[in-house]
Amino acid sequence: MAMLIFLGVIALVLIYGISLYNNLVRVKNAVAKAWANIDVLLKQRHDELPKLVETCKQYKQFEQATLQKVIEARSQVHRAGELQDMGALGQAEGALRAGLGQLFAVAEAYPELKANEHFMQLQSRISSLENGIADRREFYNDAVNINNVQIEQFPASIIARMWGFGEKPLLEFADAEKSDVDMKQLFN
Repeated sequence: MAMLIFLGVIALVLIYGISLYNNLVRVKNAVAKAWANIDVLLKQRHDELPKLVETCKQYKQFEQATLQKVIEARSQVHRAGELQDMGALGQAEGALRAGLGQLFAVAEAYPELKANEHFMQLQSRISSLENGIADRREFYNDAVNINNVQIEQFPASIIARMWGFGEKPLLEFADAEKSDVDMKQLFN
């Protein structure tokens, strides 16, 4: 009888351990899926930005410095995304968003550019992608938070250490993104 109780307890512990392991796998894959969703939108935006820049370049007097900022920030986002460096990606995203904000603000001074149907479509498409990226960043950070809590909770932390489940970095916002927008600076 004692042997059956012992085997029953061992079976329950084993089933519970398997359940914990499977849950850790699920949350790890949720983080990977959330990152893949961000990556898809980043690539779409990466493909759209050169079209926007080229459209703006057609207006010879359009501010080259503004275009250059957008081009450089686009490259930084791409590099950080490929390396999955969340810290660098957060900073690069902030720089790109600021550059796009400045580009769209400067475009206000060019009525012929604003009237360009292609420019308006690209602006709308990029704005839509920006909103999608912001939503996906939230989902990613939620998935990372669940992952990080799971691997720290006892007894899952034991299984997490045994099987190499690690903490994932949050996609943090740069301080500039958290502060109020200086509208005066945008139009200078």
